Amino acid sequence: MQQHNASSAGAGMNVIITGASKGLGKAIAKKFAEKGNRLFLCARNEATLQATRTELLQQHQDCEIYAIAIDISNKENAISFGNYCLQHGTPSIVVNNAGIFLSGNICDEADGIFEQMMAANLNSAYHLTRTLLPKMMESKSGHIFNLCSIASLGAYNNGGSYSISKFALMGFTKNLRHELKKYNIKVTAIIPGAVYTDSWSGAGVPEDRIMQSSDVANMLYAASLLSPQACVEEIILRPQLGDL
Repeated sequence: MQQHNASSAGAGMNVIITGASKGLGKAIAKKFAEKGNRLFLCARNEATLQATRTELLQQHQDCEIYAIAIDISNKENAISFGNYCLQHGTPSIVVNNAGIFLSGNICDEADGIFEQMMAANLNSAYHLTRTLLPKMMESKSGHIFNLCSIASLGAYNNGGSYSISKFALMGFTKNLRHELKKYNIKVTAIIPGAVYTDSWSGAGVPEDRIMQSSDVANMLYAASLLSPQACVEEIILRPQLGDL
C-alpha cells in the first residue's frame, strides 16, 4: 500500500473517499477539501491519484490529504485501508464510491464479470465499512454515503451484473441504516443517473445532456450538513431530460 502523507494541518473532519482519483470521487473530495477537512483518498491508479492530491492541495492549502494507492475490491486491501484511516482518528464521513461498470447481459456476459462487479461495487464498501464501524459505533457519530445508481432501482439494457451489484449495494445501505440508527450514525444512498465522467467520454452524448459530477458532490455535501436528528436516506438525481 503506497501512501502520500498530508502536507497541511487542517482541523476539520476526517473524510474517507474511495475511488477518489477522478469522476464523482474527485468531485466529492474537492467539495470537502474546500472546507479544510482531513481527507483520506484511495484509488487503484497511483499516478492519477497523486495528480488529484496535488491539484486539490494547490487549490485548498488549508486541507490535509492522505492518498493511498490500493485496490479495495480485494478484501484484505479494504481492511488494510480502513485500519490505516483509523490510525488518524474516527471517521466523520465515509464515502463508498469505488466501483466499475462493464456492460453486458446476464445470459451472455463473460465468465468472471459477475465476481468482478460484486468485488468492486459491493465487497469494497462492505469490508471497508465493517472495519470502520466499531470506532464509529463507539463514538456514536458519523455519516456513511454509498454511491448507488439508478441501476439500483430497476433493470435496464446491458445492465447485467453491474445492476445486480448495485441492487446489492442498495440492500447493504438499507440494512446499515436500520442497524446504525441507535448509534447516531447516518447512512445515505446516493442514486445518480447519467453523470458526465470518464465512462461517458467518447460515447457521443452531449455534455450538457447529462449531469455534472459537481451536482452529485453538492447534494452529498448538503446532506452531510443537517442537524443530528435528521437523516436523508436516499438522494435520487437524474438528468433534467431524463435517463438515457
